[in-house]
Amino acid sequence: MRDTLVAMYLAGEHVALRARQAEDVAQLHAELYEDLVTRSRGDTRPWRPIPDDLSLSPYAVDRASDDAAFFSIVTTGDGELVGETLLYGIDVHNRLASVGLAMLPAFRGRGWSVEVLRLVCRYGFVVRGLHRLQLETLSDNEPMLRAAERAGFRREGELRQSAWVLGGFADAVVMGLLAPEWRDV
Repeated sequence: MRDTLVAMYLAGEHVALRARQAEDVAQLHAELYEDLVTRSRGDTRPWRPIPDDLSLSPYAVDRASDDAAFFSIVTTGDGELVGETLLYGIDVHNRLASVGLAMLPAFRGRGWSVEVLRLVCRYGFVVRGLHRLQLETLSDNEPMLRAAERAGFRREGELRQSAWVLGGFADAVVMGLLAPEWRDV
């Protein structure tokens, strides 16, 4: 019963959020981490080769954490893995967190990122009681910028040459959303 209630609450028309499962890690690792260009553009940590031990993958979740919440994104119809989203840097004193999102290549361009952002906002604002969510993305990541704006995030600033991406610096955009501004659609 509990799983059904959670699934309904963190589900939209096309996608749902659920706890990361061990069987998700291999696909997330293969399609997101091993794509050097995508990973280098989407993470502040440098890409490094990881041995065939998937427990070392950044997508492996070995225990619950107070400062991060990891979700797998799945289709509502058949539960097919779509990508991953997370809240990280959860600060319970200041009631804020950062949002991360990565879609598997086959699911990009469908507009589902907006739905994912709305669901992770529901989790952050309603379930966790946070006051502020923010995300950073490269300034040339137009799909993410549009999705964040459609989900209610506001552009708050640009961090000039703050990201090292495959041999050069790139600008990043900071976007934020406050609980009183958020609408659960």
